[in-house]
This record gives sequence, structure tokens and C-alpha cells, in this order.
Amino acid sequence: MAGLVGNNSGGDGAMQSLSDRELEVLEMMGNGLGTRDIAEKLHLSIKTIESHREHLKTKLGLTRATELVNYAFNWFHGESGAPRGKQK
Repeated sequence: MAGLVGNNSGGDGAMQSLSDRELEVLEMMGNGLGTRDIAEKLHLSIKTIESHREHLKTKLGLTRATELVNYAFNWFHGESGAPRGKQK
């Protein structure tokens, strides 16, 4: 499946390349948590979460933070255009 924003490098293959921690961060983002909240819940530094977010953008073919947040929300909630992922 293609990524959500014009770049076709995202999708099932990209999702499979994500680490368990990256998937965890993506899920938390999709659930509406911000960087600071994710860092607190995972007992990690904000800088570490920012690094995970950068890796996610690279692996999913996204360039902007807002694209990543939209992607995470759509993926987590199973909305049209997002690759199939963890469902509630």
C-alpha cells in the first residue's frame, strides 16, 4: 500500500521494517500522545523519542512531523489510506 502523503515508499514493507519500539511509539502517537507523554510512559528521554520519530519518518518516506502524526492516527484507527496495522 502507498503512504498517506504523496510518497509511495511507505506501506506494508516499510511497516515491517519498523522495530518493536518504533511501532510502540507510532501506536502511542496514533493514540494522541505527544513526545513528552510518550517519553514519560516509556521511561525514556524526550531526545530518544525524537530519534524514534525521525527514524519513523525516514522508514515511512515522510518528511514532516505533521505527516507522521496523521499517518500514526490513520494507522492506529484503521482509517482509509493507512496500511493495516494493529487494530483495537
